[in-house]
Amino acid sequence: MAIKPDLTTDCAGIRSPNPFWLASAPPTNSGEQIMRAFDAGWGGAVWKTLGTPIQNVSSRFGATNYRGTAAIGFNNIELITDRPLDVNFREIAEVKKRYPDHAVIVSLMVETREEWKEIIKRSEDAGADGLELNFGCPHGMCERGMGSAVGQEPKVNERITGWAKEFATVPVLVKLTPNVGDIVPHGIAAQAGGADGVSLINTIKSIIGVDIDRFVPEPRVGGLSTNGGYCGAAVKPIALHMVGALARDFTFELPISGIGGVRDWRDAVEFMLLGAASVQVCTEVMLRGYRIVEDMIEGLTDYMATHGFATIDQLVGKAVPNFSEWGELDLNYETIAKIDAESCIGCQLCVTACHDGAHQCIHPTGDGRVPVIDESECVGCNLCQIVCPVPDCISMVQVDNGFAPATWNQHIGDGAPLRPKKGAH
Repeated sequence: MAIKPDLTTDCAGIRSPNPFWLASAPPTNSGEQIMRAFDAGWGGAVWKTLGTPIQNVSSRFGATNYRGTAAIGFNNIELITDRPLDVNFREIAEVKKRYPDHAVIVSLMVETREEWKEIIKRSEDAGADGLELNFGCPHGMCERGMGSAVGQEPKVNERITGWAKEFATVPVLVKLTPNVGDIVPHGIAAQAGGADGVSLINTIKSIIGVDIDRFVPEPRVGGLSTNGGYCGAAVKPIALHMVGALARDFTFELPISGIGGVRDWRDAVEFMLLGAASVQVCTEVMLRGYRIVEDMIEGLTDYMATHGFATIDQLVGKAVPNFSEWGELDLNYETIAKIDAESCIGCQLCVTACHDGAHQCIHPTGDGRVPVIDESECVGCNLCQIVCPVPDCISMVQVDNGFAPATWNQHIGDGAPLRPKKGAH
């Protein structure tokens, strides 16, 4: 009889019933919200950032849709908590009293050393299981010397992290900004400051769109707007890259809480395979509610059982060894496209994509339905597979071309032979 996988999670010393945490954002603005989320099944929550309460603007959200999808990209210009700190701390204490086994992490953003000392003490007195230092906010707060203004400067990151570790007795996570050229130095700075872990990514500096009749960027506040933070499904590839870049760096040794575009259990698994010990979710909850976690728990449990993982730590980082540099890829590995004639609907989308955007190797046929592939010209780019609307209709099949594996690094180093190029007509 198969043993049910154990979803219990330990991320940087912060334990939770499962790896699914709510990210610091509107869904974690109050104790009432977080208690409803815990009732739905969430393992942890990162409280909406506390600091000196501010006045937010209206409107504050924007979204971009693609071919009828709901908000594949999301943008906000909302800042940290606008509620009194006393109220927040009272609610934190109530949540921990009622849900002692769930993780409550308090996100913090203040300026001076003394302010960090005070707010850390108040957070711990309220029962925080961990702290998350918000070094990522790309709008509003960074103009005041906080948020990404800290996160973009490794030395400042290290210094303030050091302050937090001096005052804290619970684990400290540093939330990193993606608004940098290379995430690794910033993760290393947090590590040098003594952080117990990092969380990433925070939102990406962006303008979501422009009202072409009023001539004002969105979201509109009267007759003006500003850049905001981009999140949602569209940022997942960027987030995965940054999580993986840190996880595979041999000098970086901290646990990671992954954030950015997680919609379902599959997305969460991808983050964990690239090194995340916990996964934080915001935008999808804003769009569909707390109950999405039910499917996430069920999906992760089934996945782990199917792949023989008994605990979360057995799958964390499993894909990291396969994340390499371009120069280490096998240039002699070759695939070609194959079309399943039975499932092809004759839409010709692959023909258009190949002719206009790839290598002109797929051609229409006389019967007007199933295209034909010129395998001698196919370079295996897989654009046709991407545009095909029928699942599994087009597959990429490996070719035994008789050439031994050879990377670019090998080729320029010892002259390893490369297979002939295709698509050069």
